[in-house]
Amino acid sequence: MKLLRYGPKGSERPAILDCAGIIRDVSSVAHDFRPATLASSIEQLARIALETLPAVPPGARIAEPIGFIGKIVCVGLNYADHARETGQPIPEEPVLFLKATSAICGPFDDLTLPVGATKVDWEVELGVVIGREARYVSRESALDHVAGLCIVHDVSERSFQLERGGQWDKGKSCDSFAPIGPYLITLDEIPDVENLRIWSSINGVLMQDGNTRTMIFDIPYLVHYVSQFMSLQPGDIISTGTPPGVGMARNPPQWLKAGDVVELGIDGLGLQRQSVVPTKLSK
Repeated sequence: MKLLRYGPKGSERPAILDCAGIIRDVSSVAHDFRPATLASSIEQLARIALETLPAVPPGARIAEPIGFIGKIVCVGLNYADHARETGQPIPEEPVLFLKATSAICGPFDDLTLPVGATKVDWEVELGVVIGREARYVSRESALDHVAGLCIVHDVSERSFQLERGGQWDKGKSCDSFAPIGPYLITLDEIPDVENLRIWSSINGVLMQDGNTRTMIFDIPYLVHYVSQFMSLQPGDIISTGTPPGVGMARNPPQWLKAGDVVELGIDGLGLQRQSVVPTKLSK
């Protein structure tokens, strides 16, 4: 299944992409795709004839595919080729940090430059959406707790992240720094999650062009590993790291600026597109 949500911010409705590429409103079946009801909604939709559901009007805003996400757990330096480009050693254990949920936005919403930002960077990542609570789960049973996959754009302000003291969260959690979606794709739709092209471009120029096969720690291991330190709740997302080609590692470094257009995608998971805009301060 390809689940998504649409509508104005704060008034999103659940939908599904059918086999013909038509987005259909499923609010008659599921009130919304929220953590507590995510697994049951997927089960209900599996029994519905999708062609009987109303089509979503063209041009509707596409939102993040899950509402009320509890937390985003991010994995740093999880692609061997990305670790090499940054001059970092291959981690012996996953590097974890949290991204504030106030950064979440839709996959086509504007990307807003924070006040004082000078080094805003792009990072396309594969997101793992938790469907059932995971506490101290084994690697072998980890996928039983996964609802599906999505695209996450882990936008980063590098001067906030690396030059302002403290932890990485400062540069990771600015408003609009976590576009998610467009879809939550259930695992049965993805034949091989360990062989997916993952890419990003700026103004039509390809910047990142990697593959999930170069991930250091795979999805089952990451779900297992994170669950040893914190419970993973339905609707939580693990953002699994980015391939090489980020702005920080280029020579000279390249940063996002107002007017840029960022596109990113992963095989089978869809496409994101954001326009970079300055912050509008209220008077």
